[in-house]
Amino acid sequence: MAATHLLSHSPSLPKTLKHPLKQNPLSQFPSLPLKATSKPLVLRAVLSQNPAKTLSQDPQPAQHCFAKSEDGFLYCEGLKVQDVMESVDRRPFYLYSKPQITRNFEAYRDALEGQLDCGAVLVSGNELRLALRAGFDPTRCIFNGNGKLLEDLVLAAQEGVFVNVDSEFDLENIIAAARIAGKRINVLLRINPDVDPQVHPYVATGNKNSKFGIRNDKLQWFLDEVKEHSNELKLVGAHCHLGSTITKVDIFRDAAVLMVNYIDEIRTQGFEVDYLNIGGGLGIDYYHSDSVLPSPRDLIDTVRELVLSRDLNLIIEPGRSLIANTCCFVNRVTGVKTNGTKNFVVIDGSMAELIRPSLYGAYQHIELVSPCTRELPTPAKGAGLVVHDAGAYCMSMASTYNLKMRPPEFWIEEDGSVAKIRHGETFEDHIQFFHGL
Repeated sequence: MAATHLLSHSPSLPKTLKHPLKQNPLSQFPSLPLKATSKPLVLRAVLSQNPAKTLSQDPQPAQHCFAKSEDGFLYCEGLKVQDVMESVDRRPFYLYSKPQITRNFEAYRDALEGQLDCGAVLVSGNELRLALRAGFDPTRCIFNGNGKLLEDLVLAAQEGVFVNVDSEFDLENIIAAARIAGKRINVLLRINPDVDPQVHPYVATGNKNSKFGIRNDKLQWFLDEVKEHSNELKLVGAHCHLGSTITKVDIFRDAAVLMVNYIDEIRTQGFEVDYLNIGGGLGIDYYHSDSVLPSPRDLIDTVRELVLSRDLNLIIEPGRSLIANTCCFVNRVTGVKTNGTKNFVVIDGSMAELIRPSLYGAYQHIELVSPCTRELPTPAKGAGLVVHDAGAYCMSMASTYNLKMRPPEFWIEEDGSVAKIRHGETFEDHIQFFHGL
């Protein structure tokens, strides 16, 4: 589950999505618990001859909330990570910065010039149930995915969630869900724009070889189906998603140009389309190389003119760029061994708790929490070692492989205190699934 943001310039926007978020932005933040306690229609788009600038006028390297201080220790929000390790359970854990989550949220709010609502991107019924428990307005949520189940779609229909149409069978299930729920569903067509996001193939979702979205040569068929089932469906927008870890915002503009041309053609057929969802995927500085990467404002500025020119409301799915850099996975060194040519630092954490590097070769920066004379010396047994930028696709993909239990999560509050926001799982928790069998 990830966050969605909405840019609105129109005072007539439906009440479910129009109000700027004035309360504490974390009150509706989805990523963490908040208490510790026919004939084909083929379109061609002409790209703009005046593309938006890809970076702010005064670009700055990415700032990291976990950083070494002059004394050589790793700190987060003024708190020594070593001290946190000594005050919590002696096991691997995830440590977040609540202020950094707020700062990331505010970067999008400022880029959208205050016209911001926050919802959640969902790909399962359970994510919808969690969003409801966390206090999200379901009419501000988007249900994505190409394998949505009928029972989950019925729940989404009952709650008034926006639903993306991803395929022919997906559309069939959405229509069935609308009939079962007795509700008309607001749908967006997820169109595959065939734009290369220039990222790892495992996280590229908007090119022609991707499993996601509908082919543009099938668009007319989907429009005819929506018209035929107007009692069950209301087409309100179009959606695309290019991929993840994108570092060039001109790619978003290329996609937006294509998408607004699709929307122009859809509108000529009588559909009142009000929303453009350009997905998300803005990258972060995983390498800690002081790279100057696009900011939320760079992303918004590159599509703002196009969105406003069509009197559209913009939906974006910031995801990784909201949460990834707010967290470290904290471990202790178990020991160091060698095979004669290579040394291995063994820690108490594993791919059960954090699988990204093992799954598709993703890079995540590692660092000792204590002073050291070189980048990564041979650490002593018991030394603290962190994996940086672990806020996205890490804990959410943790498993019980090798019966390693999912770790606890903590965050550092604005006042520097540490709060547990998720209990670590135990062997007893695992055994309960077999009781009575």
